[in-house]
Amino acid sequence: MDVAASTRRKFLAGAAVAAPLAVSGAGKDPKAVPGLLAGKNAVVYGAAGAMGGAVARAFAKEGATVFLAGRSFDRVDAVARDIAGGGGQAHAAGVDALDRAAIEKHLGDIVREHGSVDISFNLIGLGGRQGDPLTAMNVDSFSEAIVTAMRTHYLTATAAARHMTQRRSGVILALTAQVARKPYVASGGFGVACAAIEGLWRQLAVELGPAGIRLVTLRSSGSPDAPGVRDAVAEHARAAGVSREAFEARIAEKTMLRRMPLMAEIANAAVLVASDRASALTAAVVNATCGEIAD
Repeated sequence: MDVAASTRRKFLAGAAVAAPLAVSGAGKDPKAVPGLLAGKNAVVYGAAGAMGGAVARAFAKEGATVFLAGRSFDRVDAVARDIAGGGGQAHAAGVDALDRAAIEKHLGDIVREHGSVDISFNLIGLGGRQGDPLTAMNVDSFSEAIVTAMRTHYLTATAAARHMTQRRSGVILALTAQVARKPYVASGGFGVACAAIEGLWRQLAVELGPAGIRLVTLRSSGSPDAPGVRDAVAEHARAAGVSREAFEARIAEKTMLRRMPLMAEIANAAVLVASDRASALTAAVVNATCGEIAD
């Protein structure tokens, strides 16, 4: 299929216009590809971002057919083309992960054309300001990350679950940070948003477990090679009156491994928990903080 000639999803007045999925690396049998995720269909929201792209590449490397979703089709398609160039299977679509109709249309297309949704991982950015104490923030700045987190994770997780229930299997993943459990000064609403995601995952796990659907959260202490993390660390460093490098070193010093987890390490952990090797794991928070937090 000529991807450039494929109809793309366009956003007009904030709404997604449904169109056929653009495909890269088509024509291969996923069951013939070895790997922990061989034969599985995985949806990654925010796939054009650094972490989303890292996870999508790791999933594809382990044999999954990956469906990359993001608001910018061109950026998502670039990731899909890169994966296809490496021998993986990737499908790109423009999807606003805050738009219920767009999410449901996209998943419906996947199930109709490919049979199932086996893995869902929402990695869109949550926004919200960090670096100021709560008493110096207004309610909109504080609540931005919380509102975004709850809306997007609720919409994408429940939409995936409705399809997974039909097959009585599936894995829904989320990524949070150590501030969900260990509060940091001047983290704004981000830590509260992460804690809310973990709470939502526990509730979904107890409701969806009888249908064979697993809910797992990966908790990181922040990946220094992710641009968004670097920006957040810079804000904290500004508030603390030190350089970004010095603040990052402070975080690393608090971990047992004396470093922060790289994006590839988070992606590899996601592969494991999404695979059948972790079939007994649900309602769980996987500690990927390099030992900043001890469970």
